[in-house]
Amino acid sequence: MEFEFLYAIPRTEVLDTFFLTINKITGSYGQLWVIIAVILLLFKKTRKIGIAVLVSYVLVFVLGQYGLKNMFSRMRPCQIDETFELLVSRPSSSSFPSTHSAWAFGGAVAIFLGNKKGGVIALIWAALIAFSRMYLFLHFPTDVLAGIVFGVLMGVVATKLVEIISKKISAGKE
Repeated sequence: MEFEFLYAIPRTEVLDTFFLTINKITGSYGQLWVIIAVILLLFKKTRKIGIAVLVSYVLVFVLGQYGLKNMFSRMRPCQIDETFELLVSRPSSSSFPSTHSAWAFGGAVAIFLGNKKGGVIALIWAALIAFSRMYLFLHFPTDVLAGIVFGVLMGVVATKLVEIISKKISAGKE
């Protein structure tokens, strides 16, 4: 059923270019979110959000990229159906969960919890990143869904951790 969904996605040259651009901007390890975090860290008003985005990224990297992916070791659609013409290099890592989706939603949720307007834009971008993983035939829908759920959880956890640590630091200054 998941393959049926992936095969049913309409593909055109315009969409190819669009989703390849999203993939390139995001980076092979979701580095876009580190760049966003660093930019947010530069301004006092957004510093806590930047820290939360960075913490979320690290949590996904450690727990998702090196934890869950190794635990589940699920093959990617492009590793199972090697006849599908890929627009990108065939990855060697496993498929579940989609850490690109997790990085995107972790960062977007951390931004949303600190700034609704910026967060809505980040969530739209995250949704495009998540869909791109299926469009590019790199992940199954359940990989992406699991990545979204995992990312949302890591974004919330990161934001809560930053709030707790920030309160302790503020209390220590009094």
